[in-house]
Amino acid sequence: MNPFFKLKESETLELKKSTAQLKPAVISIVAILNKHQEGKLYFGVKDDGTVVGQEIGNDTLRTISQAISAYIEPKVYPVIRQVTFEGKSCIEVEFQGNEVPYFAYGRAYIRTSDEDKPLSVKELENLILRKNKDQLKWDSSICKEASLEDISEEKVRSFVKEAGKEYKGLENSLKKLKLSKDGNLTNAAVILFGKKPEDFFPNAKLRCAVFATNDTSYIIDMQDYTGDLFYLIGEAEKYILKNIHIGMRLEGLKRIDVPEISKEAIREAIINAFCHRDYYEYDSVNVAVFKNRVEIRNKGLLYGGLTIEQIKTEMVSERRNELIAEIFHEIHWIEKWGRGISLILSNEPDADFKEVGSQFIVTFKRKYLEESKEKDGEKVGEKVGEKVGEALTQNQEVILSLIRENSRISARELSYKVGISARKTEENISKLKKKGLLKRIGSARGGHWEITE
Repeated sequence: MNPFFKLKESETLELKKSTAQLKPAVISIVAILNKHQEGKLYFGVKDDGTVVGQEIGNDTLRTISQAISAYIEPKVYPVIRQVTFEGKSCIEVEFQGNEVPYFAYGRAYIRTSDEDKPLSVKELENLILRKNKDQLKWDSSICKEASLEDISEEKVRSFVKEAGKEYKGLENSLKKLKLSKDGNLTNAAVILFGKKPEDFFPNAKLRCAVFATNDTSYIIDMQDYTGDLFYLIGEAEKYILKNIHIGMRLEGLKRIDVPEISKEAIREAIINAFCHRDYYEYDSVNVAVFKNRVEIRNKGLLYGGLTIEQIKTEMVSERRNELIAEIFHEIHWIEKWGRGISLILSNEPDADFKEVGSQFIVTFKRKYLEESKEKDGEKVGEKVGEKVGEALTQNQEVILSLIRENSRISARELSYKVGISARKTEENISKLKKKGLLKRIGSARGGHWEITE
């Protein structure tokens, strides 16, 4: 050994003073294997690199080998040899293995700098997922029940055209898009281009709801949608835009609609929800429109060990569904550089991201002023006019939503469901008529409402 060279502990090198530290040595081997799949360990060298030597008897090397064999799972077969440093006998243990996770004395560890850290259940789960990510990925798994007859050729042809490619038949196109393997369809092929994906996957579903308040105590409207991902994404976007305030601005003589929440941010959040959700979990993507916010929820926490802080501050992305992401990338729905969250925040700086239970939730604040200053909520402040044009009051929004649900609803029912007096209900209806948004067709008793927005 070079007399000027001194061993130093690292993520792949562990030093032990003697075989009296055999148990922590075994743990270090496991920690290094779980992080780097190879490393070295020396007995007879203190952790500061000072060579003290190791007494080596007839059974010393065998004892080390037996401990490694007995207490590490899966099995590891290291090279154990006697070496000389600074004229002193030491023992070198060289090991490698790719069957992570490895366990020492029944527990998994990971190397962090020169320390061995016990793995939590979540960290162990992520380690296993990373190892088996290709085998475990839902979208690349084969859908055994599906055949080419279950795929819509028109959907595939339209997609290929939009992607700027030449269509050369259904089977050939699916193969080129990596949506089939040896003639077998992947889950991604079915949920993207299936005639009826919901027949194979009950969670090929979108659930949307509008709530009258800031919680779920009173539902104004609820709709369920099933179909392929392109259809569901489009319906989610339309539902939100239909149920939030839309203002206007003029560009010359042209009227431009201005939603109170950026359309680009909404669309990006919806695409992310369907692209990155965990399809092994039985649930729909859920859209909830509250009085003060809009939430987009999907099953599946952040993938690949990412944190909320990392996705907000760094342009990083870990894809749970690589095939689905690639298909969206082909038509420029997403980028490969992890810019989705950045795009959302650039359009909606107050957007919030959180993980609750097994769900990932994106929240957008609505931009009208709370109506706390007016007892009956009859005025919305000037700020709303600035943001979204001549916005309706919340009571008027609820009235229109109830009428959309039931065009024959009576004024008395409206009064009861909105929670305001009959006089205030009539005043709001009158204002909606004056704005050209509502008219009555037929008599008060036998007629119906018609929304003209």
